[in-house]
Amino acid sequence: MHAPCVAVFAIWGGCPPPAPAAQRLRARVALARDAGEALPDMSDEALLASLEDWLMPPHLGRIRTASDWKGFDILPALQSMLDWDQTQRLNTLAPPHFITPLGRKIPIDYAGDTPEISLRLQEMFGQKTHPMVGRAPLKVTLLSPAQRPVQTTLDIPGFWASSYADVRKDMRGRYPRHPWPEDPTQADPTLRAKPRGKS
Repeated sequence: MHAPCVAVFAIWGGCPPPAPAAQRLRARVALARDAGEALPDMSDEALLASLEDWLMPPHLGRIRTASDWKGFDILPALQSMLDWDQTQRLNTLAPPHFITPLGRKIPIDYAGDTPEISLRLQEMFGQKTHPMVGRAPLKVTLLSPAQRPVQTTLDIPGFWASSYADVRKDMRGRYPRHPWPEDPTQADPTLRAKPRGKS
C-alpha cells in the first residue's frame, strides 16, 4: 500500500494508482538526497509519519466520495513539500525532462537504477555530447522510425563513431524515406521523412 493512502484506506477501501509524474518526482528527490541534497524525505515511511503535515487540506479538501479519491492526484501535495530554492536545486541535479536538439521535452524515467529516456534516433542528430543527469550519464534508448529500440547507450559520441555505421546500413534498407547521414554529428535533427518520390 502506498503510504499516502493509509489515512483514507479504511473509509474508501483502496488506493488510487500513483500518477507517473508523482512517481518520477519521488524518484528524483530520492536520487538528489542520495547525492547529499537537503530535500524532504518522500519515502513511504517518511510520508506516512508526516501525513498531517503534507496531505491535509487544501489537498484533501475537495475529496468527498470514493470516486473523488480514486481520481486523487498526489503530485501537488508532494510538490508543496519543496520550497522554491529546493525545487531549483532538484531541477538542476535531477531535471524532470531532457530537451532534445529539436526542443522537445522528453520525460526522464527515474524508476530504474539509471535515469533514462527513449526517443527517435534522428532526433539526436547533431548531438556531440552525451546528456547528463547531475554527474551521471543518462541512459538513452534510440528508436527506429517505427518506435522500436535500435540502440541503448551511455555514450552518444561513441555510438556515432562506432556502431552507428551498422545501424545506418540496416535502417537505410528498412526505412529508405528517412535520413541516415554518414556523419550524424553534422546533420540536422528531424522527425520527418522525405517526400515520396525523392531519394
